[in-house]
Amino acid sequence: MLDKLLTAQIATPIEAIGNVFDKLFTSDDERAQAEAVLEKLRQHPAELQVELNKIEAAHHSVFVAGWRPAVGWICAAAVGWAYLGHPLFLWAAALWSPGLQPPAIHTDSLFELVLAMLGMAGLRSFEKAAGKRR
Repeated sequence: MLDKLLTAQIATPIEAIGNVFDKLFTSDDERAQAEAVLEKLRQHPAELQVELNKIEAAHHSVFVAGWRPAVGWICAAAVGWAYLGHPLFLWAAALWSPGLQPPAIHTDSLFELVLAMLGMAGLRSFEKAAGKRR
């Protein structure tokens, strides 16, 4: 009876140490499975963002379909002001009120944004034409 008690008490710490070693040293297959699970969890927020983008883009109004069209309209208005509105306003102000100066738009950062948006739109159009969908 004493030997059964001693054996049971000795076996418990050995099993605990074995469990710790099993957790520390896993096979390559187990590591790959754990990495696959972690990668799937990492992709979950991106999948949710894609679904949210679909909902935003599904709105019937061009002005309400999300923030992307709003940024596009703002950039289009700013470029229109920089090339058409500002020169015409300067010409009209020179005729009727020579001291009036309209606000100028710093086009260097504006064009960075516009070209980035056009590049992304062009890439998306190319992907659609090539049959790749995300």
